Amino acid sequence: MKKSTIIPFLSLLILLFSCQSDDMPSLTENETTEKSDELDEMSIFHLPSEWTTQHNEKIEFKDFRGQPLVVVMIYTACRTACPRLVADMRHIEQKASSKTSQPVKYVLVSIDPANDTPEKLTQFAKDNGMDGDQWIFLQGSEDGVRDFANILAVKYKKISPIDFSHSNIISVFDEEGVLKYQKEGLGLENEEIVSRIAALGK
Repeated sequence: MKKSTIIPFLSLLILLFSCQSDDMPSLTENETTEKSDELDEMSIFHLPSEWTTQHNEKIEFKDFRGQPLVVVMIYTACRTACPRLVADMRHIEQKASSKTSQPVKYVLVSIDPANDTPEKLTQFAKDNGMDGDQWIFLQGSEDGVRDFANILAVKYKKISPIDFSHSNIISVFDEEGVLKYQKEGLGLENEEIVSRIAALGK
């Protein structure tokens, strides 16, 4: 009697377990999808501001999701610090490109959006040998630029109609838009920043 009672019970248990197992993949997949859509509260992808690229395309920072970012703030009329910052970015990109297996975007945000039009940014990119797909130049609104500068702790101030004083900070973000590393630019020793980019771009 015991044997005949146990076998149907085990059969029922196996059947119930099988049904639960069949349902689990879809539930887990949904949960994973929801989780993957969540952004870290510190991510710059939360920023609502819209930007215009050197190619006159409208984007938001969240459009870069999935790619590490290396970011600096400049303006094209600058004749002192910015050329050195741009040189730093080129050197970093050259060294990091052979050490990363996924694309990295190098983003240069203008602190002079009134004058740095997409046309000016395009010409600036060409003049500096930075017209590949990895290079993104951005023009934003005055408020959007100020908000972004505050996030990076970049300070800038207009000191004449064509000149600004500003911080010279290069920032590295992971593929989820979270700040991972910052370093003061201008002829920097860039091995550390290259190794950080390489670690994110694996």
